[in-house]
Amino acid sequence: MRLVNAAFPSRGCRIAGDSTTWGFMTGKFNGYLLKCSAVGALGGLLFGFDTAVISGATHSLTETFKLSSFWLGATVASALWGTVLSAVFAGVIGEKLGSRETLRITALLYVLSAIGCALAWDLPSLIFFRFLGGLGIGGSSVLGPVYIAELAPANWRGRLVGLFQINIVVGILLAYWSNYLIGLMPLGLNEWRWQLGVSGIPALLFLVMLYGIPRSPRWLVAKEQVEEARQVLLKTSMGDAEAELAAIVADVSEERANQEERLFTRRHRFPIFLAIATGAFNQLTGINAILYYLNDIFALAGYNKISGGMQAVVIGATNLLFTLIAMAVIDKLGRKQLLLIGSVGMCLCLLGVAVTMQNHALMQSLVWYLIAYIGFFAFSQGAVIWVYISEVFPTMVRSRGQSLGCSTHWIMNALISGTFPMVAEASGSLPFYFFSAMMLVQFLVVFFIFPETKGVSLEQMEKQLAGGGKGH
Repeated sequence: MRLVNAAFPSRGCRIAGDSTTWGFMTGKFNGYLLKCSAVGALGGLLFGFDTAVISGATHSLTETFKLSSFWLGATVASALWGTVLSAVFAGVIGEKLGSRETLRITALLYVLSAIGCALAWDLPSLIFFRFLGGLGIGGSSVLGPVYIAELAPANWRGRLVGLFQINIVVGILLAYWSNYLIGLMPLGLNEWRWQLGVSGIPALLFLVMLYGIPRSPRWLVAKEQVEEARQVLLKTSMGDAEAELAAIVADVSEERANQEERLFTRRHRFPIFLAIATGAFNQLTGINAILYYLNDIFALAGYNKISGGMQAVVIGATNLLFTLIAMAVIDKLGRKQLLLIGSVGMCLCLLGVAVTMQNHALMQSLVWYLIAYIGFFAFSQGAVIWVYISEVFPTMVRSRGQSLGCSTHWIMNALISGTFPMVAEASGSLPFYFFSAMMLVQFLVVFFIFPETKGVSLEQMEKQLAGGGKGH
């Protein structure tokens, strides 16, 4: 997969947050630009909703289809394998059709998945429609941020792309809230149909709203439709549209001149390590195993369905709050500092969860450990992963490097989430001891190996990492 390089500031610009500016970027914020960015970010809301909503349906699915721990894991992971496949090819399709058109396809996949899951007649059909939803998740996770970044001026790019991450977390919170409300209804074993099907409503809204936004000027220039790109920039620009157009044309020309540079070379070995390590550690936190099976974890702790559902809502709200806090301080404290703080906090919280799972007399403390855990995750790995991976690669291989990190993340997600029920059933607390140990390993790797990318220009980072340097 190869993302469009305009998703990041031009060479010579500083990449850290809103300090990235081009001289012609002036003027008041543009409402039309905000509207288009908000529509693109809706893919993130569906991404978060569709990945987390399964947590409320695991019990009724197990009862309906008499699922073993293996088949429960396979059912949950079916969407994730669709996500892996889609994430690999979404960039190529997006380059050919454009981000907007490809996002329309993902929106349609979301709609079909929601309807299909609600009407599924057996387990294979449910797994198939969840796989379709996974294709939508993978596509929107790649192309939603790309569309926004291609549309946004450089000095607003970080904040506007941040809308996508916020929407993911909002989607997770809405999924937990939806599960809780549906759980209050007397639906019996049909509860899962409503929980998985309700996402069709925002998916349909997303599809309709995608017909009210333009194609990105970057893609239009790449397809030599410069006049249409100019018209889009006249609507979305906060400064000199002609200067922005000239910068895009120059970037596209530079990309074409250097498009043969290979990713897997000795020169890029250190950035490749950083991308794979960041993507892998993001899932070795145990975050999605916990989010996907949260209601089951609470059930083991003795919570009933209603109280467990409400605790899940509290955890989702904590996730949102600490994501917002992290986004406010990430360019002040730095990426490395957030990862180190999160590693220590998650290590201790996961250790607490593991001990609690072994001692039923302590079960009432479980929710507090999980709330603290999700806060530390949102403040660190949740906020850092996509920013950090995008910053460690040289410009001409950045899109392929981001694809590598993204694919590592989703593959680890599918493997861990698919096997978690079996391991937890056999050993109880062992997965949480494992995740806690991994956070200790992450702390050591980040402390001794990871460079800080805050406030470092692309040229400086490229020279620094080419030699495997750790920087400052």
